[in-house]
Amino acid sequence: MKSTYFLLLASLLVACGTDKSAPTEAATSAPPTPTAPANPDEVSVSNAQAQAAGLETGSFVWKNMTTDVQANGSIDVPPQNRASVSAVMGGYVQSVAVLPGQQITRGGTVAVLRHPDYLRLQQDYLQSRARVTFLQKELQRQQTLDAEDVGAKRKLQQAQSDYASEQATLRATAAQLRMLGLSISRLERGDISPTVPLVSPIKGYVKSVNINPGQFVNPQDILVEIVDRSDLHLELKVFERDIARVKNGQRILFKIPSRGSNEDLGARVFLVGKAFNDDARTVSVHAHLEPERDDVLPGQYVSAHIQTAGARQRTLPEDAIIQAGEFSYVFAQTGPTTYRRYRIRTGSTDSGDVAVTLLDQLPDTTRLVRHGAYFLDAELKKGQDAEE
Repeated sequence: MKSTYFLLLASLLVACGTDKSAPTEAATSAPPTPTAPANPDEVSVSNAQAQAAGLETGSFVWKNMTTDVQANGSIDVPPQNRASVSAVMGGYVQSVAVLPGQQITRGGTVAVLRHPDYLRLQQDYLQSRARVTFLQKELQRQQTLDAEDVGAKRKLQQAQSDYASEQATLRATAAQLRMLGLSISRLERGDISPTVPLVSPIKGYVKSVNINPGQFVNPQDILVEIVDRSDLHLELKVFERDIARVKNGQRILFKIPSRGSNEDLGARVFLVGKAFNDDARTVSVHAHLEPERDDVLPGQYVSAHIQTAGARQRTLPEDAIIQAGEFSYVFAQTGPTTYRRYRIRTGSTDSGDVAVTLLDQLPDTTRLVRHGAYFLDAELKKGQDAEE
């Protein structure tokens, strides 16, 4: 009986020991409780990684940043520096004296024309001049008779009218001859010319020659074009939304794509248009080249940046900014090995420095990553991909 009791007690003890050990083994094999996820805008790197990536930290730098107005246009000359030579009266081209690109002085001959009408006009002048002489003497006779009260008033008045009328004809004919380029003094000496010269009204360079010997030309034809390069300037087209920021005296940096170089050339605004152009909602802006150049040509296309009034702004190097669509980002150091991403909006650029506007609150004393931001951005994206 006693032995049976002891056997039953031993069985119970064994069973109890087995029950206590079961939960212990289960507890040992259970996974650890997961930690809370890190801030999605934070990234941690080791000191060795930071050194290898060349991370450099610093603060904002305040600079006077100019804001640019972009504009396109061309190199041009004022209207008074451009001339189109035409014939006052139609005629045949006897000779051409210039070639495109040739320099010419004011009054220099570009071509010679001939036509019978030129002879007829000179004849009309000489005949009118002789008639004026006759009518002048007739008027003097009628005045003498009238003074002696022996002449009719009607004849005196007729003589006065004929003399004044012929004088008007003579002056008009002389003006036509001068427009043709013929010398009145030579004509009065009896030198009648069958040809007339076409002369340049300005000094400059011949842009185009549209005639050849033997060709008949009309007054409406443009025979030769001449450009004076002494006052080259920019003519830019500025859109309506930007024109309020453009003022006289502002500096312009422009490029000429056809030159095949990335050289920045300079100019300065001297005239801002006061009306819109008919072809588009743009306003013409004119600027003098600074310094004046002789290696550019009228008509060359230019791409320009007008530097408007500057303002003192926070700036960071381009290497500190992550471009990401609508917003950009910078990294700030939040711990010895941790960095956090903040949103910004970028502005104008000057010598590698970019004006930034903060979209998240940050004091100016914050330690920002000035170099190596793209390495941190890559590490941040790598961590986000691992969590997914």
